[in-house]
Amino acid sequence: MPTLPAASKNARFFISYRSQDPDLSLAHNFYEAIKAAGHEAFMAGESIRLGEKWPQRIDEELKLCDYFLLLLSERSATSEMVTEEVRQAKQLRDSSDEHKPVILPIRVNFSWSTPLNYDLRGYLQQIQQREWKSAADTPKILQEIFSLVANGDVERLADGETSSDFFPSSPPHPLTLSPPLPVAETELPEGQVDLASAFYIERPPIESRCYEAILKPGSLIRIKAPRQMGKTSLMARILYQASQQDYLTVPLSFQLADGKVFADLDKFLKWFCASVGRRLRIPNKLADYWDDIFGSKDNCTAYFEEYLLPEISQPLALGLDEVDRIFQHPEIAADFFGLLRAWHEDAKNRDIWKKLRLVVVHSTEVYIPMNINQSPFNVGLPIELPEFNAQQILDLARKHGLNWSFTQVEQLMAMVGGHPYLVRVALYHIARRDITLNLLLQTAPTEAGPYSDHLRRHLWNLEQRPELLAAIKKVVANTSPVRLDSIQCFKLLSMGLLQQQGNDVTPRCDLYRQYFCDRLRVS
Repeated sequence: MPTLPAASKNARFFISYRSQDPDLSLAHNFYEAIKAAGHEAFMAGESIRLGEKWPQRIDEELKLCDYFLLLLSERSATSEMVTEEVRQAKQLRDSSDEHKPVILPIRVNFSWSTPLNYDLRGYLQQIQQREWKSAADTPKILQEIFSLVANGDVERLADGETSSDFFPSSPPHPLTLSPPLPVAETELPEGQVDLASAFYIERPPIESRCYEAILKPGSLIRIKAPRQMGKTSLMARILYQASQQDYLTVPLSFQLADGKVFADLDKFLKWFCASVGRRLRIPNKLADYWDDIFGSKDNCTAYFEEYLLPEISQPLALGLDEVDRIFQHPEIAADFFGLLRAWHEDAKNRDIWKKLRLVVVHSTEVYIPMNINQSPFNVGLPIELPEFNAQQILDLARKHGLNWSFTQVEQLMAMVGGHPYLVRVALYHIARRDITLNLLLQTAPTEAGPYSDHLRRHLWNLEQRPELLAAIKKVVANTSPVRLDSIQCFKLLSMGLLQQQGNDVTPRCDLYRQYFCDRLRVS
């Protein structure tokens, strides 16, 4: 590799990667070159000392870094830890006046035609990306980054400006709608299940009830379930069914909104109106409809009632995903959710609002105080996604080409229950012959098992919230159900770590009990 000139500005880099080649070797190359150029670099495998607590160190380095160098390969793009690092880097950047850290994604033998998972696609939208195909690309990419750092150009890239040297983010991946085969090539679980996937398992009568409800004027469907239970996949299928009836559809995830959007109600509702309009390809006319004489809710209602809805001739199915993000901002939550309830009620009497059908997706119970007559969470069609049962897991195993009996299904369920994501991870690796069922059950709650990435992400999140860490420790230490503070309970339920038994809770599955007992040194 040619010698690279040191940049005039000293910078701190955080290198995010998967500990497998080609990511690992490339991360080492970048790490050494960045340090040789006079910058500071953090790479977990090189920088964290033996015995040091890695969650705290990663938090610290993310907060200190100027640049977040993201190595995106086929493996890292499905890593929960990498996705979590990107989420936190984006959250830090959105809340920083200096827009730090600047995110620099590099696709490592990862073509533009290969789609990112649902979360990464949102976090990296409008952020410039670079391609690495061979070792010959390494010095060129490093030279480019150092030049941008020295010239201050990266800060402008963070605000969405383009550069002739950086490629735009990958285009939206078109949905493949051809019917899936009864047994398909194994498919790595990574968030939303593609519409054409052979591995989507229906949970009757949920799907049919939702498909029927979305066609009713002014309908409201509320989907609740913990993380990774299939909420977004179900929402996508509801919207697809609506599109088959010539409805317009708009999926909108609040998890992907910049932190500054939630600063106040007026800013949030403007973002909401503009986001829906953009996805409908309707010009932004907020300036014509936003009048300071009226309140923000009146302006938002007028924008939909007098502009967006009259501009379209078909019904609109609007899917609102990850609305839990709004629960964290009580100063806007009650007003926004009250607005949705008012629109739903107006649809009973006014034709313009009959055009709008809402799908609201969230992970937890609503723990913000709301007037019962203004809440959208006690009207419409409520859907609570259950875990898979034994028959559904057996069907899924056969879709993976596994000739299982109920005995093997019961062995797997004893470890992970019917948790859709955990079940699919197991079946994926067993079908690929990466591991046997017996070995998976032995290694599942350890760092050597196929769930290590998933478990480490949960541990990292808990380490950042001492009150939740103490709560989960209390739960796994007891063999009988435990009662927790209501807010702690809601948050741990939404993370998918607990299940309710009346007013008390237990670990969702034995995988979590064993892992956290070991890592938190519960005797």
